[in-house]
Amino acid sequence: METLVKKRIKQVLKGDQNAFGEIIEIYKDKVYQICYRMLGNRHEAEDMAQEAFIRAYVNIHRFNIDLKFSTWLYRIATNLCIDRIRKKKPDYYLDAEVPGTEGLNMYSQISADTRLPEDDVESLELQALIQTEISKLPDKYRAVIVLKYIEELSLNEISEILELPLGTVKTRIHRGREALRKQLRYV
Repeated sequence: METLVKKRIKQVLKGDQNAFGEIIEIYKDKVYQICYRMLGNRHEAEDMAQEAFIRAYVNIHRFNIDLKFSTWLYRIATNLCIDRIRKKKPDYYLDAEVPGTEGLNMYSQISADTRLPEDDVESLELQALIQTEISKLPDKYRAVIVLKYIEELSLNEISEILELPLGTVKTRIHRGREALRKQLRYV
């Protein structure tokens, strides 16, 4: 797939705007998931994912064709989310009722596997709890925890995305896990 993406990038650089649409189709779900896991809000995640693709398109001439495009794109998305988190303190909570509905809260926005109804409820509660606790982590730990455990990226990919030494990534993952473990003990 990376070969196809690089071919499309070359087409974009030659002026073919439609080729970038194909790149978006390949990566849109993954970029959205990263943004959603970082921000915890569907609408903000959509905005940041869209902004990530716009930035990638505008700066496509800066991309080093010898490197992996997905890493570059995920770095853009992650940095946008971190900037968003720093600029805006959360003004929503998962247990807050959705305006204009009766009894519907943000927990219902978290996706779950379809199994037995009671398993779904437990899974939703656990996902919401973990997402809430992840969102309380400092930015530097939140980013590595999301990329490692939710997006399941390798340490090297995380290092490239966040532009950090591998040792720093390992340390932040360890400290982020410890902080998350402490938070979950008191819940």
